Amino acid sequence: MSSTDQQQPTPLWQPDPALAAGTRIVRFQQWAAQQYGAPTGDYAELHAWSVNNLDTFWTAVADWFDVRFSTPPSAALADSAMPGAVWFPGASLNYAEHALRHGEVDAHADQPAILHLDESGADPQVLTWAELRLQVGALAAELRRLGVRPGDRVSAYVPNVPQAAVALLATAAVGAIWTSCAPDFGARSVLDRFQQLEPVVLFAVDGYRYGGKEHDRTGIVAELRRELPSLRHVVHIPLLGTPAPEGALAWDDLLAGKQQPVFEQVPFDHPLWVLYSSGTTGLPKAIVQGHGGIVVEHLKQAGLHLDLGPEDRFFWYTSTGWMMWNFLLAGLLVGASIVTYDGSPGYPDTAAQWRIAERARVTVFGTSAAYVSACAKADLHPARDLDLSRLRAIGTTGSPLPPDGFRWIYDRVSPDIWLASVSGGTDLCSCFVGGVPTLPVYLGEIQAPSLGAAVESWDVNGKPLTGEVGELVCTRPIPSMPLRFWNDPDGTRYHDSYFDTYPGVWRHGDWITVTPRGSVIIHGRSDSTLNRQGVRMGSADIYEVVERLPEIRESLVIGLEQPDGGYWMPLFVVLADGAVLDDALRTAVASALREQLSPRHVPDEVIAVPALPHTLTGKRLEVPIKRILSGTPLAQAVNPGSLDNPDALAPFLRLAR
Repeated sequence: MSSTDQQQPTPLWQPDPALAAGTRIVRFQQWAAQQYGAPTGDYAELHAWSVNNLDTFWTAVADWFDVRFSTPPSAALADSAMPGAVWFPGASLNYAEHALRHGEVDAHADQPAILHLDESGADPQVLTWAELRLQVGALAAELRRLGVRPGDRVSAYVPNVPQAAVALLATAAVGAIWTSCAPDFGARSVLDRFQQLEPVVLFAVDGYRYGGKEHDRTGIVAELRRELPSLRHVVHIPLLGTPAPEGALAWDDLLAGKQQPVFEQVPFDHPLWVLYSSGTTGLPKAIVQGHGGIVVEHLKQAGLHLDLGPEDRFFWYTSTGWMMWNFLLAGLLVGASIVTYDGSPGYPDTAAQWRIAERARVTVFGTSAAYVSACAKADLHPARDLDLSRLRAIGTTGSPLPPDGFRWIYDRVSPDIWLASVSGGTDLCSCFVGGVPTLPVYLGEIQAPSLGAAVESWDVNGKPLTGEVGELVCTRPIPSMPLRFWNDPDGTRYHDSYFDTYPGVWRHGDWITVTPRGSVIIHGRSDSTLNRQGVRMGSADIYEVVERLPEIRESLVIGLEQPDGGYWMPLFVVLADGAVLDDALRTAVASALREQLSPRHVPDEVIAVPALPHTLTGKRLEVPIKRILSGTPLAQAVNPGSLDNPDALAPFLRLAR
């Protein structure tokens, strides 16, 4: 449902006034009003102040969260140009020091820092704050002994296990640069990423468990060792219990000499990690983000927008190949316990993630919009079947959460849950828009732009829009925006990725509507926009309607301009088990779209395919499929190594003109 369907919609949820008054964002605002002149009004006023006074706002954030600068900055924002903003010049700090400082306090030392679960159903494995500090200290000392220095690259081929967090924090403590891939990535996909960075160390597992099966990765690790000549050391993590191969170091040996960590003090803009875009064409973009930018942005997002603190247990279903894993570690920055999980999101059944919440007593639970939709289709009743009494907030991301997903959460999880749907990107490892614990939740809408994020919806001429679909732009810089892309010496690729449409303004590539209430609706990627008879339409709206039909498991819609000036809009569907694409189902699809959206949303053709391809982070492949159907050669349209199921391209290649 769009904001125009109902001028005065009723919120699905409103915060309890007494609880809202005690949130960190309210306490921050009250303090900032006294110390920095922040307004005392509603969230909209606070947000306006944050984006119109960036230097003051980010100074306040660093002060409120007690960011430890070993050398102080001369300002928070010395140059606001995009690209090229200069943040906290002169400052030195270390990300890992902030992620581990909660464990310095004796009262917290024996509390859980990480709780780890897997498919076995066993009780969580607990790593206390004291143990985490000692493991990171030991590993950082060993990395230094092995010759790893600030600026060296350290890579990891690991799942979402505590060893991954320890390795990242040790790498950061040394001042080296972290990069990781999940072990479900094939060798070519990993090499397309790691070869760009020339890492000197590789942390690698022997395999992983997923869907009730063991998946051996020793052969792929051997290939990585052969194809990465820059490697000086390989560290073997035996998740499947195999001995370290010849020439590799054993993980347990490196952790034997436990000691307190020593943190290399690095400039604010010293690279912390390199993340990768989905990379559907050519080599993935290697996105460099810095220690300081991630520290202040993640403190703000986790502490103020998710209201996370030491009393919380924070879970997000993710892999080490997705930015949400890096963001999960933001829980450590604010003293929360984080919950890691290595396994399938749907094994042994669709309720798997909700059982994680029960077993680990999760308070803030993060998942994908696709998982919520799968739960609704499976008619799950988590509140009835499980003890979720500690759960106070649910976050969703990865794709727009359809209105049915909102309804299902409030019907089947809790009518009194805070739904913090968010949208951002790997590009800044954070959220442009997301949750605010003091605001109501409306059906199908994200609550508000984040503090410090000058988000607007623009038309093609750069005019701001309200209540209409436009491009998501950010008109002012955010500290965690990329320092640069790796191997992009003149910055051309970085500039062309975000700033070629509106000079000096970040264009993210999403269609959004900013409602009169200040909430935000995400419609999908703007570069895959449907445009019929001059009307722009988001694909997410179509998916929400079509995938409500029980016969359809998943769908993909493409709009293609034809040589004769016409427009062809096919809808590809993956059918549920036992379903048949017959005239009755085609009529049901057309009727649902016509009645719930408009006649323009009805596809020209409905085509059944065995499966749909996705990126390795689970995103639908709209733009590359559009290119393939338009006749672009496969090698130019998509890198098959970046896909979860390259064989799923076959039906589209047969249809290519």
